[in-house]
Amino acid sequence: MTGTARSTQGVNATLWSFLALSLVWGASFLFIKVGLGGFSPAQLVICRIVLGALTLAVIMTVTRRQWPRERAVWLHMLVVGAFFCAIPFTLFAWAEQYVPSSLASIYNATTPIMTLLFTPLVLRSERLSRARVVGLVIGIIGVLILTGPWQLIGDPAVRASIPAQLACLGATASYGFAGLYLRRFVSGLPYDSITLSSVQLMAASAIVLVLAPFDARGPIALSLPVVASVAALAVLGTGVAYIWYTRIVRDWGPARASTVTYMAPVVGVVLGVLLLGETVRWYEPVGGLVVIAGIIASQRGLKLPRRRSRRELATPGASPG
Repeated sequence: MTGTARSTQGVNATLWSFLALSLVWGASFLFIKVGLGGFSPAQLVICRIVLGALTLAVIMTVTRRQWPRERAVWLHMLVVGAFFCAIPFTLFAWAEQYVPSSLASIYNATTPIMTLLFTPLVLRSERLSRARVVGLVIGIIGVLILTGPWQLIGDPAVRASIPAQLACLGATASYGFAGLYLRRFVSGLPYDSITLSSVQLMAASAIVLVLAPFDARGPIALSLPVVASVAALAVLGTGVAYIWYTRIVRDWGPARASTVTYMAPVVGVVLGVLLLGETVRWYEPVGGLVVIAGIIASQRGLKLPRRRSRRELATPGASPG
């Protein structure tokens, strides 16, 4: 096989990885909604995290990767496991009891805006540029449009959904904080994304299993759609998806890889409308588009290195949903 053929094959593989990741992360909100038909939010999160951790543990074993032995690594990943998995997964699962999966997928696109909001607090040496401030303001306006505040007076259903919408924002805020924490404390460690993600999910599994006796009690109603949705959410959306994302970051760089954030809500809305018969209010996609415009504005003027470093490869840049 010639060098050109190998290059073309690699580009195609990366493109397919990008499309698969967009589909899986966008469909995660559909899987959550269906899974809630048989599990409570806490039970669903336990299945998602533990099965995802087992998936990555198998990959670690097959690829003969070494588990970190440093205590500091596990302690840092315990924080990441809480804020990148346990907390946001629980908030989204709870919220989807009261809001459509399509709306939850749109809210997930606010993660980069939340990251900008937390940047001065977590990375104190890094100041927001003018472009990032403009992007942050545009993103906040998009969130306000997304919530439809003018509907609060005349639509009781909108008023009832406000706590769930706030829970979605709490989930993306947790993602934003976790990503910055990774950058500050974890990105310099000599481990790749698969190893760090495996440790992260193992730590998250410990958290949700410790809390299980308190928040995961209640009946379980298993059916084929419920089992299939939870399995897809765990194995694909929380396990294999990390491998796809690692390949995209390696081949395309973190900026282009982060565009999966734009694709996932499109998939989530389409699946919610077509498969679940959900209704999308006009201002919800409009608000989502304004949020995405803010993300794009915040990235103006950024110069990316031509070669990706190990540090970039070790730091996730998008939320799994």
